[in-house]
Parts: sequence; structure tokens; C-alpha cells
Amino acid sequence: MLVPFLIMLREGLEAALIVGIVAGYLTRSGRAAWLPAVWIGIFLAAALALFVGAGLQWASAEFPQRTQELFEAGVGFVAVAILTSMVLWMRKAARSLKAEMQTSVDAALTGTSARGLALIGLVFFAVAREGLESVFFLLAIFQQSPGAAGPLGALLGLLVSALLGYGIYRGGVRLDLARFFRWTGVFILFVAAGLLAGALRHLHEAGVWNAMQGVAFDLSPILPEDGLVGSVLAGLLGYMESPRIGELLAYLLYLAVALTLFLRPAAPRSAGARPAAALR
Repeated sequence: MLVPFLIMLREGLEAALIVGIVAGYLTRSGRAAWLPAVWIGIFLAAALALFVGAGLQWASAEFPQRTQELFEAGVGFVAVAILTSMVLWMRKAARSLKAEMQTSVDAALTGTSARGLALIGLVFFAVAREGLESVFFLLAIFQQSPGAAGPLGALLGLLVSALLGYGIYRGGVRLDLARFFRWTGVFILFVAAGLLAGALRHLHEAGVWNAMQGVAFDLSPILPEDGLVGSVLAGLLGYMESPRIGELLAYLLYLAVALTLFLRPAAPRSAGARPAAALR
């Protein structure tokens, strides 16, 4: 429950910040009459995400066992790619997100025709990106941890993110967003490493990947994966009580590369560059 909650909290807050930037800019620039277009874009993006998620879930239920394993492996790999790109993108884009979104709003409302459609499209694609990302990694997480706790955690995370986003938009909530995205980014990379190892296990179950299947170590007598501490570590950090050698190597190699890229110091800004107020 905690993993879907934290991931949806971050994803939902990203979408809420984008919407808040657009809505706030429209209000401050005297164009509040265009706010209904923002809501239309949000609803269309949410509908698309729900439709894709339901379609993938329905299709996977009809697969035979081997195809099911391949499907779950594919979803896992896609989720890892999306999570990684999302974390690295926000690290780079956070400093200029506000200015870029305001420029996009001005461009969408320039001209005399189809301005409403352009604004709807701007919001739709921005929110749909977050929604479709959420669909893939939630599918991957739910496949590895079935039950009602996961969807409930995701729903709570989305609700809290919407409330925080509204509070930031209204000015009543102050968050250190740089620190928030940094720590949740590290957490998400550990989740992605666990999903990568799980995807390799699904490939093995499907008979596609049979290399390096020796057990690296067995901690089940000391820290069983179905125990309280083990289940928390499995959900948060991708802990495996008896990982295969290939799974462990993939887990460690992914973390070494991803954490290095994510935690490296940001490139210094040029002397003449104006400081960004991206996420305020």
C-alpha cells in the first residue's frame, strides 16, 4: 500500500503542479474565462488513462500462462523505463517548468481560431503523460503485489496530491519541492530496480531467460519476504529473500547507473541566465 501511495503522491503532485501553473497564469493574466478548457483537458486525460489501464488489465486476464508471464515482464520493463525517465526528466525540467508552461499557454492562446482546442490539448497532453506513466507502473506493482491494499494506496496518494496541489495553487501550502522530488526520486529508483528484477523473473517463468539462475543468497530464515519487515523492505526497496544471480546483478547495476545519473550535481547555470522559479 505504501509504494503505490508514494508513487501516486509524486505523480499526482507533478500533474497538479502543471495544472496549477497553467490555471494560476490564466487567472493572473486576466484570462480566467479559459479555465473550463483546463478542466476539459484534465477530464479527457483521466479518461484516457482509465481506458488504457482497464484495457490492459482485461487483455492480460485472457492470456494463457506463458503469455501472461511475458506480458507481466513487458509491463515491468516499460514501467522501469517510464519511472527512470520520469525521475531524470523532473530533475532537469524542474528549474524551468514554470516558464515553459507559461510560454506554452501564451502560444496556445495566440491567434484567432481554435484557441480553446489548443489549450485543451496542452493540458491534456501534460496530464495524460503523468496518467499513462501511472498506469504502467501501477500495473507492474499490482501484478507483483495483488490485493486491495495497492489500489487503495494509489487512490489515497492521488487524493493527497490533489489536495496539496490545490493548497500550493491557493498559496496556503508551502513545500520544499526540490527536496521532495529529490527524496521521492531516490525512492522511485529503488522501486524501479525491484521491478526490473521482477521482470527478469517473469521472463524466466516464461522460459525466455534461463541464464544466471543460481541463488545468490538465501535470507529466508533470517528475514523472510512474507514477514512484516521483509514485506516492507520488498515494497519499498525491492528486497528479495533469495534472489537469483541475474536478478541481483540487474538490481545492483541499475541502481549504480540510475543513482549516479540522478544524484550527480546539476550543471552550473550560465552567468547571464535568469534564476528559474519553476515550482513555486
